[in-house]
Amino acid sequence: MTTAELSAKARQIRRDCLRMMHRAGSGHPGGSFSAVEILVALYYDKMKLSADPHDEDRDRFVLSKGHANPPYYAILADKGYVLKAELENLRRLHSPFQGHPDCNKCPGVDCSTGSLGQGVSVATGMALGFKLAGRPSHVYVLAGDGEIQEGICWEAFLAAAHYELDDLTVIVDNNHLQLDGPVAEIMDTGDLAAKFTAFGFAVQQVDGHDFDALLAALDRREAGRPMCLICDTVKGKGVSFMENNVDWHGKAPNAEELAQALRELGGE
Repeated sequence: MTTAELSAKARQIRRDCLRMMHRAGSGHPGGSFSAVEILVALYYDKMKLSADPHDEDRDRFVLSKGHANPPYYAILADKGYVLKAELENLRRLHSPFQGHPDCNKCPGVDCSTGSLGQGVSVATGMALGFKLAGRPSHVYVLAGDGEIQEGICWEAFLAAAHYELDDLTVIVDNNHLQLDGPVAEIMDTGDLAAKFTAFGFAVQQVDGHDFDALLAALDRREAGRPMCLICDTVKGKGVSFMENNVDWHGKAPNAEELAQALRELGGE
């Protein structure tokens, strides 16, 4: 896809997410929308996918910030892993699209996540397993900047560097806000690039909404070193009244808000 096509796809995914969350009456639009371009870049350009979710040599993706799942689900439906009609059933009983990703319910989900920090550890274990088995798969894990306040993340980062997991890319959605307010006020993570470098990662920092920058960064590998991609993003990106507004961490739009947001995204 061209960058223009990727941008159009990102707008489509945001519209799908808004409708899903409005129907459900709940969801996390802020952290979902900060991650849309990252997910689109992975699933429509960079990841080695397969129509068969059980293909052992395909790449793996772990949404460690599991609450930000609407764009993940919208993409899995768009890619044909799940029927698009299921998008109407977000957070409903027996739906494949639960409040947090469940690999036992949703085809294409590689790891059940929701307890923050655990997805980072699972992804590290996946990458170690593939490296030991000599498999070509690459593991991508998306974590939030609030999430990596969890100590379990830094234990995993130490292990990733120790075992030289160059088949692992950690992507940090660095939107600077979490449930209760600014990350810097609640538990300041400081200079993330310096921290990851000190932990033994190769590090890049890019605009997480710029497809050219994202695609170039996702191409980079360093032998013997895991990669950390710090993506500077805007919480609620794409909808004016949601952008950089912590109030939209975890609530769904009402009918009026839905209509306004869809107009801003070029839909009805």
